[in-house]
Amino acid sequence: MAQANQSIEAQHRKTLPEIDWEDVKEAGCYVDEASGDLYRIPTEALVAGGSPMVVRESRGASRLRQLSTDPFMSSLKARLLCAQHNIEPNF
Repeated sequence: MAQANQSIEAQHRKTLPEIDWEDVKEAGCYVDEASGDLYRIPTEALVAGGSPMVVRESRGASRLRQLSTDPFMSSLKARLLCAQHNIEPNF
């Protein structure tokens, strides 16, 4: 009887979308790839013509990774996603 080899390699994972701060158009949970800071951006923060609810000023450029379209995902799940994508969480 022939035995099938089973791979122990990780399944193909989706990469987290990489987004510039100026390009955030969708509510969700985002992590700053450089600092590991978590940002929860609700739909209300993205209303056109409204006052911005999230303002970030920095000399350094940073990129966001979108963890989820749900801004209220649990911190534990967000930390696990960061770990799976080699991002050190700072939350």
